[in-house]
Amino acid sequence: MKNLSILNGATIAFDLDGTLVESAPDLIGAVNAILMSEGFKPLAYEAGRPFISRGARWLLQWGLENAGDPDPAAHTAALFGRFISYYAEHVADESKPFPGVIDALRILKSAGAKLVVCTNKPTDLSRTLLAKLDMADLFDAIVGLDAVKAAKPNPAHLIEAVDAVGGDLARTVMVGDADTDAGAARSAGTSLILVDFGYTEIPAAELAPDILLHHFDDLVGACVALLNDG
Repeated sequence: MKNLSILNGATIAFDLDGTLVESAPDLIGAVNAILMSEGFKPLAYEAGRPFISRGARWLLQWGLENAGDPDPAAHTAALFGRFISYYAEHVADESKPFPGVIDALRILKSAGAKLVVCTNKPTDLSRTLLAKLDMADLFDAIVGLDAVKAAKPNPAHLIEAVDAVGGDLARTVMVGDADTDAGAARSAGTSLILVDFGYTEIPAAELAPDILLHHFDDLVGACVALLNDG
C-alpha cells in the first residue's frame, strides 16, 4: 500500500446509487409495485437500470409512459408520494454495497480522510439506506438534494457537501458513476473518479474522468494518486 499520509484532511465525496450501493433492484422494484397496482406492466430491470441517475420521479414517469399511460406526468405527480412510502419500506430489501466498498471506506477513514455522501437522493432516504447496510457511521455527513441550494450537476451540491465536513475543494476527490457527478466535479474544480459499473446512459469512460475505476479495491490508490498530483 502506498503512503497514505496525503489522505489526512482530504475530502472524498461519494455519489450513492450506482457508486457506493447497488440500489437499482429496490428502486425499480418500487416503480414496478406502483405500476402493477395501477394495472400497468412492470418495467424490465435491464431497461431501467441505466436511468437510475435521472432520479426516482423521472423513472416512475418513464415507466408509466412506457406502459402506455395516457397522462404519465399527471399520474406521476399523483402517485409519487405512494412510491416514496413504498420505497422507504423496501429501501434495502435487495440493495447492497458494491464489492470492496466497505474496506476502502474504512481505510480512507482511518487515514484521516473526511468522507461525505453527495447524492441526488433525499437525505432521509439516503441515511435510511446506509444505516440499514451498516454504512452510515463511515461518513462524516450525508448530503442529499434537499439539503443544498441546487442538486448535481450543479457544483453547489458538491461545494456545500465539502463545506458540511469542513473540507477544502482543492483537496477533494469526487467519486461517482454518471454525468451528474462529472458535471459537478468539473464545475467545482475537483478531481474526478468514476466507476464503470454504475447507472449511466453515457459510458463512464466517455465522461473523461481523471481515473476510471473497475473495482473498489483500487479506490484508495486512485485517491492517493490524484491528491499527490494536485
